[in-house]
Amino acid sequence: MIDRRTFIVSAGATAALAALGIRSSADPVPSLKFGGGKPFSFDELISRAKELASRPYEQGKGPSDEVLNKIDYDALSKIHFKPEYALFANGPGQFPITFFPLGLYSRTPVQMHVIDNTPSGSMAHEIIYDAAYFDMPADSPLRRLSEGSGFAGFRIQESRLGDQSKLDWKKNDWAAFLGASYFRAIGELYQYGLSARGIAINTTLPDQPEEFPNFTEFYFETPKSDGDLMTVYAMLNGPSIAGAYRFDLHRTKGVVMEVETALFLRKDVERLGIAPATSMYWFSETKKPTAIDWRPEVHDSDGLAMWTSAGEHLWRPLNDPHHVEASAFSDTDPRGFGLLQRDRNFDHYLDGVFYDRRPSLWIEPLNPFGKGAIQLIEIPTEDEIHDNIVAMWVPTDPAKAGSSYRLRYRLHWLADEPFPTPLARCVATRMGNGGVPGQPRPQGVRKFMVEFLGGPLADLPFGVKPEPVLWASRGTFSYIFTEAVPDGVSGHWRAQFDLTATGNDPVDMKLYLKNGDKVLSETWVYQYLPFPTGGMGQVW
Repeated sequence: MIDRRTFIVSAGATAALAALGIRSSADPVPSLKFGGGKPFSFDELISRAKELASRPYEQGKGPSDEVLNKIDYDALSKIHFKPEYALFANGPGQFPITFFPLGLYSRTPVQMHVIDNTPSGSMAHEIIYDAAYFDMPADSPLRRLSEGSGFAGFRIQESRLGDQSKLDWKKNDWAAFLGASYFRAIGELYQYGLSARGIAINTTLPDQPEEFPNFTEFYFETPKSDGDLMTVYAMLNGPSIAGAYRFDLHRTKGVVMEVETALFLRKDVERLGIAPATSMYWFSETKKPTAIDWRPEVHDSDGLAMWTSAGEHLWRPLNDPHHVEASAFSDTDPRGFGLLQRDRNFDHYLDGVFYDRRPSLWIEPLNPFGKGAIQLIEIPTEDEIHDNIVAMWVPTDPAKAGSSYRLRYRLHWLADEPFPTPLARCVATRMGNGGVPGQPRPQGVRKFMVEFLGGPLADLPFGVKPEPVLWASRGTFSYIFTEAVPDGVSGHWRAQFDLTATGNDPVDMKLYLKNGDKVLSETWVYQYLPFPTGGMGQVW
């Protein structure tokens, strides 16, 4: 009988190993261990996901908590995947794949498979976990995991065909999938930052806990060429949902991912978040608690950008709120949205973790999303270690048990949004105490300075000032004017106004600049959060 956990080194198996870029077991060079093959197709994966959703949820079993609890942050920092064991280390294709071990923070075993495309069809072979794949101390608790325990996630390394003196593939990766359905990629500035998720279930609802479904299986398609494409399939499973995913990942100047998914609900879901992005925003030039940190700004993203079905570009600066806030921007078939890092000035951060290089993530629907809303969830945080921002598409129709969804969208991990407006863009939002300098500052008045840059603002004739167009859900405006920012930069203008709004409820605002009937800027949308006590004396 052939053991499903290992290839037999026959002529056929040797050919399969060679096709996978892995050497024969008769060769002394280290190699991964594979299970026996089973037919694979995306349609079959979708069928399995649908059947899985028709049955009650069963959580997969993994190694004992006693062992996983000991594989903590300190232990993980001493564990490194050996590059000689990387999948596709010797080709085909240019991007080897390495793997994360299980541990305290990633406890759910994930099955990894490689797809061998043969003339008779595609066969998937499980990659069998072995401690030999990892460098670790002799007393590492990871050694207590048995063969076949599974992995936590994987990374796609940089090109093995590139200039290794500049970008060594053994030390640099460009995409990583780890934890529940989380994944992320570097942008064109070679820095990780915010994350994406396969799905978001009931995020921050007051009456029920958030659910985090897991990617439980991954399948890596053997590359057919040395191009920039990697194709990965995934199975998703959780208490309320099951689904199948296809990711076509392109290593361009940043990273572009084309996502196709089929989702099946086994339970009702109150807030179903499609194409969710998760980020961190603590503080920026907009508002900073006094002396809370030595740095001027700390954030992975500073705003939510939206391109509506009507063609309007919106910019919503982020908040670190007093309590959880949910904002909804209703639309039908939006053209795109994303969490961006617009501020690229190192002097605005001053630390060594490169917030100025964090990627922006733009979601581009490839099939219409229908009627719904782009929802922004902002969660209070007191540190940069917590992701506290979520942006996602939430359909209007109720997500009922038995419902299914077929979706296609594209994720752009870049330095900027891929389809920027030709109009001027908002580059800063600043707040202070209201009133006129040199006079007593009135209570209950907040001053705003909103900066715009570029577009037709750079072409305004000398002496012409753009006109601000303002709207607020409540309160009154005063002391309104625009002026060129005195930095010598063409097309750099700011609008100033005071807002008087009593009470503690949020105030939603909109602002754009125009000249006559001509719109000059994108639309700034902001949610001002008064102090919980109603006091507005000091900007904190």
